[in-house]
Amino acid sequence: MMPKECDGPGVRMGILEPRQMTGDCFFSSGQGICSGFQFVEMSSRKLKSNNLKHSECLSQVQRILRERFCHQSLHSNLFGVQVQYKHLIELLKRTAIYGESNSVLIIGPRGSGKTMLINHALKELMEVEEVSENVLQVHLNGLLQINDNIALKEITRQLNLENVVGDKVFGSFAENLSFLLEALKKGDRTSSCPVIFILDEFDLFAHHKNQTLLYNLFDISQSAQTPVAVVGLTCRLDILELLEKRVKSRFSHRQIHLMNSFGFPQYLKIFKEQLSLPAEFPDKLFAEKWNENVQCLSEDRSVREVLQKHFNVSKNLRSLHMLLMLALNRVTSSHPFMTAADLMEANQLCSMDSKANIVHGLSVLEICLIIAMKHLNDIYEEEPFNFQMVYNEFQKFVQRKAHSVYNFEKPVVMKAFEHLQQLELIRPMERTSVNAQREYQLMKLLLDSTQIMNALQKYPNCPTDVRQWATSSLSWL
Repeated sequence: MMPKECDGPGVRMGILEPRQMTGDCFFSSGQGICSGFQFVEMSSRKLKSNNLKHSECLSQVQRILRERFCHQSLHSNLFGVQVQYKHLIELLKRTAIYGESNSVLIIGPRGSGKTMLINHALKELMEVEEVSENVLQVHLNGLLQINDNIALKEITRQLNLENVVGDKVFGSFAENLSFLLEALKKGDRTSSCPVIFILDEFDLFAHHKNQTLLYNLFDISQSAQTPVAVVGLTCRLDILELLEKRVKSRFSHRQIHLMNSFGFPQYLKIFKEQLSLPAEFPDKLFAEKWNENVQCLSEDRSVREVLQKHFNVSKNLRSLHMLLMLALNRVTSSHPFMTAADLMEANQLCSMDSKANIVHGLSVLEICLIIAMKHLNDIYEEEPFNFQMVYNEFQKFVQRKAHSVYNFEKPVVMKAFEHLQQLELIRPMERTSVNAQREYQLMKLLLDSTQIMNALQKYPNCPTDVRQWATSSLSWL
């Protein structure tokens, strides 16, 4: 029987064709419409676009937070130093606006925020229009400017006065410095350019010969010459004891102390602020999710325990930044948000014992020598030992086991002993003499019993008899 002819869509060669369907879209082969394939292709493109957008967000998160942790961004807040900041900015304004010379020392442990404090103060100062066009800054560092001549050249360079100095010969350091400051005068004293000197690692400048630089800077700050502010940054509490009498007499004795006096609730707040994304983050939805996750982390019990341990060891914000940096390294496209496990893993890396890690890479012979040294420490109550004593103790172990697995010749054992010294796991008690016999040079072990036991527990494929020997030698403690 012949099929019946009909008109309309779906008719091809006078024969009725069934309609075809793909997904939730159907099409007629007679019209050649491929909307089903277009739908699949559009979905694929949308998925790729979302993944790309997600990766870009994570890339921006990494960039913003890394910059915050590593470069001490001036946009971040000051924590617990508002009073000190108020004193410092007032001091600098008196120099910059009113032409009043001053000197001050900012004292605090490393990582307490000394550099952050002065940078914030200078940033606020330079935002004042009349100051930004008039004030000059000179930044010196005791680690770089190791003597006064180098420091003077650096001052000349930063003040852009190389052409003014030219080939002039000066009779003294004071004359040279006075000439530089005189060159900055526009006319009378009131119109001279104020200069702010920032001396990082201030205590190292105190070791310069005769403290000439410090004497002249403080002398100028006490006289009616060019208005200057001398700001010293140091971590030494006894800094005034390092200054000569003539230098000390010209110093104003103003001191600003930073001691990280905040408690754990404030520390937890700092943790949240350091991890949170700013309001101007491009993807508002992602930033909201990220900040919600940070809030959840701060309320997590295990995270609080990690932060409490970290806080008890050090309130140093650098150590907190290191913890957060290690945790941030685990954030990827497949793992887009930080978790409590990431912070716990980062804490383990931060608190890892470097010497114990070295022990993990030692040979079995070197492990045996360390155990012998520890045994000697137990017997002779931490008295120094020499190679011969360690070798004799090692031979007792070999003879007691009655097999030749650990029976090395003496020169081989000596080489292993010297390798331990190179790794700084042991150190000589006195400077090595040319004529002294190496076998009888007194040494001291730089590992304690806890480090040795922890290292042995993690040592790969540690022989059972060696582990038992270590346990027996440490059972005396």
